[in-house]
Amino acid sequence: MILAFMAEGFEEVELLGVVDVLRRAKAEVYTVSVTGERDVTSSHGVTIRADMRIEDAPLSGAELLFLPGGMPGTLNLEKNLLLRQALLDQNDAGRRIAAICAAPSVLGHLGILMNKRATCFPGFEGALLGADYTSKGVVTDRNVTTARGMGFAVDLGIELVKLLFGKDKAEEVKIKLQHPDYQ
Repeated sequence: MILAFMAEGFEEVELLGVVDVLRRAKAEVYTVSVTGERDVTSSHGVTIRADMRIEDAPLSGAELLFLPGGMPGTLNLEKNLLLRQALLDQNDAGRRIAAICAAPSVLGHLGILMNKRATCFPGFEGALLGADYTSKGVVTDRNVTTARGMGFAVDLGIELVKLLFGKDKAEEVKIKLQHPDYQ
């Protein structure tokens, strides 16, 4: 099971691009609101209904926790105590965590990126505390995958499919998406 978190001001393409790619691979993905309500409004005024609220989510059983970026969505994600603890527990258990754009800063502030390679939206590098920053689009180091920004949302989804289901499944999804690798 994969949990994709939403806070007021999240970047909708980062959330939905990754969720879409994972669902195309037949992953069990749930969107989770950290606002107390299921309806959450993105940074561009798009309201999306989450599958569940964080208070009702099976946080300890997730295979992957995913944070989309966006502002002020990233700041609002970081304010949620349940989410912060879930991320720490997930990391301690060695289970997968992914974040894109500004959201890797949440992981940096929690110490999850210590001694790991990571990327983020330009300008947030200083928040990747203890990380070895790279400007690559998508980076996986052990249990953590980070991506630079919205333009890499589909590639992040494909990387997560590869990590969770294998290279063959990732290649199959790329073909179905008409990914530029298959022109």
